Amino acid sequence: MNNAAFEMHEDAAPKVSYTGKRYTISSSDKKRQWSLMSVFLVSLLACTITTAVGALILSLVYINSQPHSEPKPQTTIATLQKAVDPKFQFLNHLPKSKVFEFSGGAIQWARYRNNVRDYLSVEEEAFGSSLNSQRSQLTLRTLRIKSNGLRAPHWHFNANEHGYLAQGTAWIGVVDDGHVVTTYNVTAGQVIFFPKNTLHWVKNMGNEDCFFLLFFSTHDELQTLDVDDVFFSTPEDIASRSLKPEGGIDFIRTFHKQQEDQAVNLPPNLVELETNASYAQSPDSLVWRYFYDLKGSKEYRFPGGIIQLAQYWKNESGLSNNEKIFSKFLNQHQNALTLCTLRIYNNGLRQPHFHFNANEMGYVLSGCAKVGIINTQGATEFDIHVGDVIFFPIGTQHYVKSTCDEDLLFILAFSTGDQLQTLDMDDYLQATADHILAQLFFKKQSEFKKIPTFKEDQAINLP
Repeated sequence: MNNAAFEMHEDAAPKVSYTGKRYTISSSDKKRQWSLMSVFLVSLLACTITTAVGALILSLVYINSQPHSEPKPQTTIATLQKAVDPKFQFLNHLPKSKVFEFSGGAIQWARYRNNVRDYLSVEEEAFGSSLNSQRSQLTLRTLRIKSNGLRAPHWHFNANEHGYLAQGTAWIGVVDDGHVVTTYNVTAGQVIFFPKNTLHWVKNMGNEDCFFLLFFSTHDELQTLDVDDVFFSTPEDIASRSLKPEGGIDFIRTFHKQQEDQAVNLPPNLVELETNASYAQSPDSLVWRYFYDLKGSKEYRFPGGIIQLAQYWKNESGLSNNEKIFSKFLNQHQNALTLCTLRIYNNGLRQPHFHFNANEMGYVLSGCAKVGIINTQGATEFDIHVGDVIFFPIGTQHYVKSTCDEDLLFILAFSTGDQLQTLDMDDYLQATADHILAQLFFKKQSEFKKIPTFKEDQAINLP
């Protein structure tokens, strides 16, 4: 360039013009400064790239110097979940369940468990889950008490208890919230009732085992406290001040908790411990609040069997004075149950029916049968034998056909403290207009005249 203003001289000072108080750098000097900055930036970039390349080369060299190993194959463990027959929503083979042994007897359960590991099988889990998911308000326990054995005084936080004595003789004690003690004897075929949070005990006073079927009005795990557990959990000074025994706290310290659970108790030295055992019977006005003579109650007879009920009756006509006491007391307690014995003769059929206001649970005392259930998922049929437990959710149509030479005998519990409401198949078909049935089944209206109407109730019928 010929313009001297843009020529660079290494030994020349920058040319600055002065105008008043402001100094101005010439354009040739600005260009020189930008050139130096460019050189610096290029050098910095080159250093950065060189460093990065060097680090990469060192990393590759290090990796290649290490011994090679084959990658471990990933092992996938297949979890095989056993398919459960749908019938086990409604069936529990109770004899196969865990037996809880005590010195004075044994207990078995058909119930829901919070921890699935407490179930012995997936079939048992299916039954327990069904009780809970259907909010059945039903749990069953069998209680066997040896001669002179004692179901320790206890109470239940979350359930009423209804029991049926299938075998033996027992002496019952109940302490209510008014500190009134009621004691009475029960024999096979009779029913007992303990409201929630009512202290009670059961003592076998006969020579043979007592065998109870106990139903609880909960679909959750039963919550129970035994008197001995409460006593030993109470601080000694608190127990002493409460009971004020002779000898004070030293007397309290003479009690020692047994290593084994005493829920069903039978001390080996019982003869030495008992000196004057008495088994008093309270007045009927007290006893019949907690007792019902089911075997002595009215029999509802049908062509194929017999039903007896321990329940609340809206219409008390036909009830004895004692039965009225039980009926009224039952209805005073929320979530009370209805108990029933169902006897079906050989080849008899408890025809298809459903209940409006209750779930149903039953235990087979004798005989065998084929059971059918029809619900929104379809039809399920299975066989039942002694010791099996069945469950029919509210509104589920079901039937029971006796298939053994001996009578089928059930003890049934229904989740209602009101009078049970039931509708049988013959009743609801007879009540439906013929022309409605003709349209529904694509059959001439006149054909439905072939279905007879019986004077005698066919709830349990024979061929």
